[in-house]
Amino acid sequence: MPQTFVDLDVRPILRGGGEPFEKIMQAVNALAPDQGLRLYATFKPLPLFQVLGSKGFAHEAREIEGGDWEVLFRRIGAPVEDEAITNAAPPDTRDWPDPARQMDNRDLEPPEPMIRILAALETMRSGDVLEALLCREPMFLLPELAKRGHAWRGGFEPDGTTYKILVRVGEGQEPAA
Repeated sequence: MPQTFVDLDVRPILRGGGEPFEKIMQAVNALAPDQGLRLYATFKPLPLFQVLGSKGFAHEAREIEGGDWEVLFRRIGAPVEDEAITNAAPPDTRDWPDPARQMDNRDLEPPEPMIRILAALETMRSGDVLEALLCREPMFLLPELAKRGHAWRGGFEPDGTTYKILVRVGEGQEPAA
């Protein structure tokens, strides 16, 4: 039976400075077995490819008018549990060194904060800690950190609007030349 698609346009959310991850996951969880998701976004949602890939979806992305993107997510198999994400307890950061690098990414639009954090981590030595301030929970960044072997701990500050994440560079990481 051919797959039909449910349309979800998150461009207004992104343009308004919001985070559409929860809405995307609600739409994915509501899909019938013969349905896929047609997503419209203001950027190519690279981190979402891995997240939905672990849920049994393949993707086709194409740039459309104005630099926006249309992505088709098709069911191809059963979900795969990512043990590095689902079974990892948040690390105890009491024995971590003070941050070697600090970043304030609160004024940046997705996916720029994630790109900047991952680039910075590549220049740091194993065991170094990066502290970053964000305006939202970095849902796409977290599985990427686990995949690259970095430990992290984060949460919203008491003001309720700033998300602070500490990332400790994984063992064996050597700075990029």
